[in-house]
Amino acid sequence: MATITISRPITPHRSSSNIGSLTTSTTITLDGHSTQCLAPVPNKHIPVCPPGPIPQEKPTTPPLSPVKEEDQLQRSLLYPPDKFPRVEMGSLSLYKVDADDVAAALDHLARQPLPDPSRVFPWLHGIHPDNHTQQTFFMARGRALRRIPTCLRGITIVKADGDLNVSRLKGAIAPQEFLQLGGAAVEFLDADPRDGFSVRNFQIQAAKSAMTSDIIVYGDDAAAVRKLAWDIAGAQQKWRYRHELLRLEVPRYNTFVCVSPFAEIEEKHPEIVAINAEGLLTGNVLDFFHQERREMCEMTRASEISHNVWLGPTPESGSEEEQNYDILTECSDFGRLNPALLQAISEGPDDETKHFHLDFPSSGSILAPTWSHAEADGIIETCKWIYHLAHGTRPAIPDTTAMDQQQQEQQPEAEVDADGDTPMAETPSSTTPTPTPRPRKILIHCADGYTESTMLAVAYHSFSTGRPVPDAWLELHTTKRRNCFAYPSDVAMLSAITPRLLQASPARAGQQQLSLTEIGALARNEPRWFAGFDGSFPSRITDYMYLGNLGHANNPDLLRAMGIGQILSVGETAMWRNGELEEWGVENVCLVQGVQDNGIDPLTGEFERCLAFIDRGRAKGTATLVHCRVGVSRSATICIAEVMRSMGMSFPRAYCFVRARRLNVIIQPHLRFAYELLKWEELLRAGDGQAEEGRFKRELEWAEIAREIALMNRPYAR
Repeated sequence: MATITISRPITPHRSSSNIGSLTTSTTITLDGHSTQCLAPVPNKHIPVCPPGPIPQEKPTTPPLSPVKEEDQLQRSLLYPPDKFPRVEMGSLSLYKVDADDVAAALDHLARQPLPDPSRVFPWLHGIHPDNHTQQTFFMARGRALRRIPTCLRGITIVKADGDLNVSRLKGAIAPQEFLQLGGAAVEFLDADPRDGFSVRNFQIQAAKSAMTSDIIVYGDDAAAVRKLAWDIAGAQQKWRYRHELLRLEVPRYNTFVCVSPFAEIEEKHPEIVAINAEGLLTGNVLDFFHQERREMCEMTRASEISHNVWLGPTPESGSEEEQNYDILTECSDFGRLNPALLQAISEGPDDETKHFHLDFPSSGSILAPTWSHAEADGIIETCKWIYHLAHGTRPAIPDTTAMDQQQQEQQPEAEVDADGDTPMAETPSSTTPTPTPRPRKILIHCADGYTESTMLAVAYHSFSTGRPVPDAWLELHTTKRRNCFAYPSDVAMLSAITPRLLQASPARAGQQQLSLTEIGALARNEPRWFAGFDGSFPSRITDYMYLGNLGHANNPDLLRAMGIGQILSVGETAMWRNGELEEWGVENVCLVQGVQDNGIDPLTGEFERCLAFIDRGRAKGTATLVHCRVGVSRSATICIAEVMRSMGMSFPRAYCFVRARRLNVIIQPHLRFAYELLKWEELLRAGDGQAEEGRFKRELEWAEIAREIALMNRPYAR
């Protein structure tokens, strides 16, 4: 009996447009539309990224040059607020803005340069005074626990009723995301974590940004908008007084009330409307969830891997795409081996209007060495019947001529009759010839288009081509350009059944029949790279750039087989055997040293050198592997920077592009790297002249990007 492993259930979640709160202490009732309740991308997981050791030497980087106070502060059309109508209540003040003012202020902010990362970190990481772990980590690395940066002046948009499922403006958040509500007095949330260590606190960035922003409240209930605005103004005053008591100077931030109804904003400025009054995404504002799925669809769309056999993601039920296939075989954790059903379809009546839906065990669910001969038989039989259905053929009938002749020789001599004649044998009645079956179009599919279906795809490709499993696996990735991700158990199991796949392969039917010993020797003659192969290839980001981990870098034979001729090591060094580096070529290795995944070490200064090295490989017609230890933070940052540069993408779009293509692990550039990439976008635009001409404009602001990343990662958090 097979041992079946069931993957850990993933908590369902809603689109980022439907999430009203990121705080753990507040619960919001959501009333979103089911069409927007998107499930997380299946089979992804967040790996652990070690921050690296404490530096043994003090950094040699010279101190920052002094910056003029007027150059530090972000400029805003809302400050000073003197030109806007003012409403007072005691010591508090509100300012009125309309739809044009809101749109102009957001457009102006998106064109302003962000402060240098060194001026906002480590404050943005979140350093609570009671969190000794976080404080000790940064102090041990010579980083002062900076006060609130005075260079920040953003704009926070708040929807008064907190329902972000409808009528949502660009970057809008709910009050519960940054305010403590329900008590005697409304105050800002103390967002910094009280315990633990993390340099990936994306979930607190909206709250921290609200503290250093002018805040605009909008909504169609004028009374609710006004009440919330007074509460926010009071919270701003308390926050400012608290810091003044500590003799800490902070800029004065203000609260604004949008007096225009949402319908007017939607009519006059649709470019800042993320979700309309009907609760539908407008497409005018980038939504991370939908962008990631768009990239996933582009990457995994179905393609033909063998004659009439396609591999891809599960099509929507009842869709035109689904109707395009005669047989759909879904690979899942709950699938079962049932080749008899495929045989029945092959031998049964042909109805062109009928579509068959079958299942098959997912990759990783048949474990070696506990798998049985029956399971091996089931895989071989499944491949056999898929082949015959795809080609419109039937299994060859064994030749019984020699056996019949031998049986006749063994029979006793027949008696003769009175005339000396031998009785004639009875002739079997003739039957109606079997019609030639019709070739069927078959789809092997799973949720993400590659994980659960990889084992069957590799087995079938080996069977249909007569290639050993390593060659078939590599050909799927290189020639067929299919992304594959399997598990070590699949590697062991497929290696074990390779002789049987080759023996039964129809591709070898016309060749000289090999003995079992010869087939076994052929199967055992594996390429060197396969010995260290765990089922995952480096992730193809572009044709000339792959993203991987230290294990991939330690397998130079695999890299050569994939057409990768250069290695870019970011903070980690591959460990090769003697002579391998010389064989590879020292000039084909680039090492970035002194960059740990600690939220402190900068990477922007290495971008140009790294991208020039990648360009060098591209010009030579070879690909470059970019790797760190895990392949999700330092190396992912370099890959995102290259996608931004070569494809002209904004940081949010490049992030989703690389995230989708990293296959089963989620890229995790920490806060500082993400912020540096947003600054990198400024540098790129300055290089092509957009900054000087005033055409550069960020697609999304820092707080919104961080919020979206936190929401995308939350379903996978342990």
